[in-house]
Amino acid sequence: MGAMAATTTGVFPAITAQAATIDIPGIGNFDVPDDFAPQVQQFNQAVKDLQSTQVGVNPSPGANGFQLPELFPQKQSGPAQIALEAAQTKVGAQYSWGATGPFSFDCSGLVQWAYKQAGVDLPRTSFEQSHVGAPVAFQDLQPGDIVVTNGGGHVGMYAGDGKLLNAVQTGTPVSYTNLRPDMVVTARRIAA
Repeated sequence: MGAMAATTTGVFPAITAQAATIDIPGIGNFDVPDDFAPQVQQFNQAVKDLQSTQVGVNPSPGANGFQLPELFPQKQSGPAQIALEAAQTKVGAQYSWGATGPFSFDCSGLVQWAYKQAGVDLPRTSFEQSHVGAPVAFQDLQPGDIVVTNGGGHVGMYAGDGKLLNAVQTGTPVSYTNLRPDMVVTARRIAA
């Protein structure tokens, strides 16, 4: 193939010979217009300072053993998180005994439907759901864990911060309720 000629469209400003170079560890070097030189110098110095404080510490993997801190942490995306997020979309849906969605639910119908959205098939009733997965102590609950209450006759999903997301009863839509340790018959963690 022959050489290709580059053409300028005028959309991007040309970077002058005095361009500042920003060094992003693990990514690379980038030239930016000289107008941003003070910010680039400040950033590059902060990176050097951070790197020097990590000497003798087990560094995170990345360029030269350095990795920038994660600015936007990602949520976990396992089946429990996917199921919880699915159930959260049903807050306000009506309770109906024996209903399995998608517009109304009973307690175990909501849990079954939510986990189905995560690709996990659960049994239909709260009693049957109380035997799936692995048992979890109250203090170790994580969002998406199944929590059985009311003597085994009710089930919901732990939503974090001491809240249970559940289809409670006739006249009460799918909602969050408070959860105390003395309410729990069993809690179960569903693995992929």
